[in-house]
Amino acid sequence: MRRWWGGFLGFLLLPATALAAGGHEVFSWFQLLLPNVPQYVLSAIMIAVLLVAISAASFAGKKPADMVVPEARFTFRNLFELIVSFLMTLAEDIIGHKAKTYIPLLATSFIFILFMNLLGLIPGFVPPTGKMNITVGLAVVIFLSTHYYGVREHGIAYFKHFLGPVWWMAPIMLPIEIVSHLARPLSLSLRLFGNITGDHLVVGIFLGLVPFVVPSIFYGLGVFVSFMQAFIFTVLSMIYIAGAVAHEEEH
Repeated sequence: MRRWWGGFLGFLLLPATALAAGGHEVFSWFQLLLPNVPQYVLSAIMIAVLLVAISAASFAGKKPADMVVPEARFTFRNLFELIVSFLMTLAEDIIGHKAKTYIPLLATSFIFILFMNLLGLIPGFVPPTGKMNITVGLAVVIFLSTHYYGVREHGIAYFKHFLGPVWWMAPIMLPIEIVSHLARPLSLSLRLFGNITGDHLVVGIFLGLVPFVVPSIFYGLGVFVSFMQAFIFTVLSMIYIAGAVAHEEEH
């Protein structure tokens, strides 16, 4: 029994051992299965599939009348409803009474980013948000959606705000506005990538050096950082959308 338990414990600590021996190298369980496929891509796909499966299982067969009654115990449905309710309240304060229109995008972004961030805290898994490819992709979706919502709300008149308040300022304001808007996805992607990479690297190093007790402090910090980065990304997305759909844009 002791021999079996020792082998099982060693198996669980394999990622930490690899990290301690290899410095900054990160061990991934996916390397054992699909070594030629980028690990962060597989991690992102896994999170997406799991979220879809959990959502389908949580809400399958539920009638609208059933959704009013909360579950008797804490479930994923309660978790998702709590997150959506929290984001809805926040979005109404930032965007306004039409916030419900944008909640599907914002809630999906928050939940997807949060679970990708948290995945990196599990030994043997890499956080997809620790790669610029993923964070840039997320930021580009928000960037394009922001302007789509702006055009849908105001029509072609949406682009008038790029020219400034008066026509003779257009040559000056247009380049400034273009650079300002292009900087948004860069800022979103770099902030998410940098913070998650730095935080998870610290957690991984301490887990590799001292596998017990000490890393729990950094795990707590890692959970906090994972939540805050998803929260900041979503709040900034709300601010960008609010600026695009605000009716002041027409004047």
